Amino acid sequence: MRNVDRVCVRAQGTCGSTNLLCGVMLQRAFCMTAAETVAKSERSKGVRKRGVDGRVRRFEEIPHTGRSGWINLLKFWREGRFGQIHKHMERTFSALGPIYREHVATQSSVNIFLPSDIGELFRSEGLYPERMTVQPWVTHREIRHHSKGVFLKNGEEWRADRLLLNKEVMMNVAVQRFLPHLDEVARDFCRMLQARVEKEGRVVEGKQSLTIEPSSDLFRFGLEAICHVLYGERMGLFSSSPSMESQKFIWALKQMLATTNPLLYLPHRLLLRVGAPLWVQHASAWDYIFSHADVRIQRGYQRQSSSRGRRSEAGAAGDRHTGVLGQLLEKGQLSMDLIKANMTELMVGGVDTTAVPLQFALFELARNPEVQEKVRQQVIESWAQAAGDLQKALQGVPLLKGTVKETLRLYPVAITVQRRPVKDVVLQNYHVPAGTMVQVCLYPLGRSAEVFDDPERFDPERWCSIREGGQRPELGFRFMAFGLGARQCVGRRIAENQMQLLLMRVLLSFHLSVQSSEDVKTTFAFLLQPETPPRITFSRI
Repeated sequence: MRNVDRVCVRAQGTCGSTNLLCGVMLQRAFCMTAAETVAKSERSKGVRKRGVDGRVRRFEEIPHTGRSGWINLLKFWREGRFGQIHKHMERTFSALGPIYREHVATQSSVNIFLPSDIGELFRSEGLYPERMTVQPWVTHREIRHHSKGVFLKNGEEWRADRLLLNKEVMMNVAVQRFLPHLDEVARDFCRMLQARVEKEGRVVEGKQSLTIEPSSDLFRFGLEAICHVLYGERMGLFSSSPSMESQKFIWALKQMLATTNPLLYLPHRLLLRVGAPLWVQHASAWDYIFSHADVRIQRGYQRQSSSRGRRSEAGAAGDRHTGVLGQLLEKGQLSMDLIKANMTELMVGGVDTTAVPLQFALFELARNPEVQEKVRQQVIESWAQAAGDLQKALQGVPLLKGTVKETLRLYPVAITVQRRPVKDVVLQNYHVPAGTMVQVCLYPLGRSAEVFDDPERFDPERWCSIREGGQRPELGFRFMAFGLGARQCVGRRIAENQMQLLLMRVLLSFHLSVQSSEDVKTTFAFLLQPETPPRITFSRI
């Protein structure tokens, strides 16, 4: 059960429990005295720890997991902690309290999870919020002379580009443009699934049913949807024989993500110089991703150029969907290099980050039939009242929105959100200097009994503005899956609507069930994902 991993400090001693903490020195093996036990009990309740004189404690006094980054790296590799780093964070908070320092290879951070500290951090992010840089990606851009998109930029340059992109992907008018195209792909996905159920399924209790592991189908859905929104064209991934171009892109994306995580901690520039296979695989994957983007952008540019005359004669922009690319080209405020950089980043960031949460959402709905039925009834009512108006339909399903939030609470696809405060801050009564990398650890946050009532329960209603009984939940700084503020995920509105529309279409067409309701084991490979994708039974309604 997940309860054993809940973020709380156990009262008993932990002498000898060296597996709880990475890089801890022998003389600090947590053989606690009575006084230390009391101090830990206070920290487990989120009480700020004060020094003996009542003053703010020094940065160096923040509990840590060992001072040597390279020794810690060795221990991480030897004990396989990279694949379970979300669980490592949870155990470390349990052992050290609600704040700790970690140094692995060249990466150093202060880790937190309580909402009060998250609020303090984000109030100190400044006008140009800065997150952790994915250095292998930056190195690839530099050696290939590619421009960087907003994901990899900082400072004034980041803000200028981000404000322009917000108009095309975050504003309500942009959402109105791309909603019908997301729904088109969601409808096609359900048609494909219905055809499979009819062809491959069998009758169970009077219903045509098919049990499958849908991860690959959801991956294709994510790629088809983001391509349609960004480029205004379909990839044809739901056909019986997808193009070789599409299959190569899927391969490249998976290889890029798989090689990113180890390169975060290894000297990748040295690997570049010696031509190490790990770096070669990473760079070749990015090369194909960029070439794929370049082909689509050039095609979009040619379409845009050839249609200008016709649109001018018609006196309007026409009805053809040109995607985010068409909007950016039409306005001409970003150079072609910057358009290519940002479109590539949006494409890469818009596939796994929706496909994987959708796996978890379908699984949780399937193993919680009462929740599933409650959400379905709300979807049916809202869909009938909306009369084809997608925005109105989505506005009428708070439980569906809650389903997405609840899924990302329990299974955050990105397990941390990072910021460097622009001024000194005090977290848990420790002084944290400006410029320190501070990580909000989302997996411990979402599963903490200090933050959420009954955290192991899948309960979309916890996110509704007013719950049954008239109680208003306290939710500030508790949902952080897309970040917060000016530097929140630039593709957030696309991702949220993409997941909601697919779940809406699936619930209108199928009843979901699972043969086993046991928890899905998770692993981390730059993104949080299931170790073994769950099998789900789709039964026609």
